[in-house]
Amino acid sequence: MKNKLSKELFSYIVAGGLTTIVNFVVYYLLIYVKIDYKISNTIAFVASVIFAFIINKHYVFNSDKGYLKEFIKFSIGRAATYALDIGCMILLIEFMSVNEYVAKIWTNILVIIVNYFISKFWAFK
Repeated sequence: MKNKLSKELFSYIVAGGLTTIVNFVVYYLLIYVKIDYKISNTIAFVASVIFAFIINKHYVFNSDKGYLKEFIKFSIGRAATYALDIGCMILLIEFMSVNEYVAKIWTNILVIIVNYFISKFWAFK
């Protein structure tokens, strides 16, 4: 059991890292071309959710259940963390004057942690 959990956590960290790369690359490219950070963050979120669903379903949680039900649950969970994500971004950038790149990093750390628990105990349960 402990070995299985360790393997799962390691896989989730790798998948989360790859998902974060997808999220950051999309976000930073859109910011670079002068798209508002809220729109950039939303587009990056959608791209990373699609990527994360596929990698989590097949490589982290090894789920063999139907796609539609899991994708709906996964998307609802990610929508909740998107609210957390955009809320933290607005708080950090607009109210605390944190650089938008630094805010993105701190926010993603929080989101990755929350997403693990949503995926493990709800979406792919």
